Amino acid sequence: MAKTVGGLLAGSPALLSEAAHSVADSMNEVFLLAALRRSRRPADSRHPFGYGKERFFWSLLAAVGIFVMGGCFSFFQAVHALTGGSEESYDGYAAGLAVLGVALLAEGTSLLRALHQVRRQGGGPGGLRDPALRTVVAEDGTAVLGVTLAIVGMALHMATGQAVWEALASFAIGALLVYVAYWLGRDARDQLIGRAADPEPSHRIRALLAAQPEIDSVEALLTMQLGLDSTLVAARVDLVPGLDSEQVEDVAVRIKRSIAHIVAEADQIFLDVTDARTARRAAESPAATGERGGA
Repeated sequence: MAKTVGGLLAGSPALLSEAAHSVADSMNEVFLLAALRRSRRPADSRHPFGYGKERFFWSLLAAVGIFVMGGCFSFFQAVHALTGGSEESYDGYAAGLAVLGVALLAEGTSLLRALHQVRRQGGGPGGLRDPALRTVVAEDGTAVLGVTLAIVGMALHMATGQAVWEALASFAIGALLVYVAYWLGRDARDQLIGRAADPEPSHRIRALLAAQPEIDSVEALLTMQLGLDSTLVAARVDLVPGLDSEQVEDVAVRIKRSIAHIVAEADQIFLDVTDARTARRAAESPAATGERGGA
């Protein structure tokens, strides 16, 4: 609200761009709150794998909000400043710079808190697995950079009397917001389509399967992230010959428990087990090789 009032009083394109950015951030907070609440709902008959992907859907909506409300409006302000000019009121600009200074302190504090939360979750890319936290870090980071750009643009406008500096600042803010929106939207899209688990847990699962004496070979291992703490694991393995049905069942139960132990988020585990000799005969059959018999 303070940015909007200050931008209208000063007629500052850069400050109005930052005001639009703040409005977009506020709406995105509503989306993220909905994501946190709805993704915690338990699984039911309609959604047997749970609602973990709700986080990714609402993160996608947040990306659209950043693009439309923040980026496009900032571009509009940049074009308006270049084509129509602006009448500067140095009293209004002084108040606007004061508002941006307070905003920089607030946004910087919020960014530090978000980065502290990332470090608590392991730091680096692993600490940004949560799409809600990833969106918060992106928003706070762009907010700090956007406020800095607005301050520089307004200060140069006051010093030179050239509105082009604020136009450039507005354009830079818009480009920044569009980039962040694209980054968040692409990630949410990948998750909604179905992204495999990280390579490290997948390698651990494959190594575990290969180390089992009852397993002759691992034919396929598929994983998919169902949510922040939920991963689907599907494996097709060939067992060594000579195991009866009871032994096969015991092996399958033990392997599932072992996978759940080494990868805590693997809560949906499916094993397709076959006898190695049966699998080889099936692979060598005429139907599998495409050969035809004839008299």
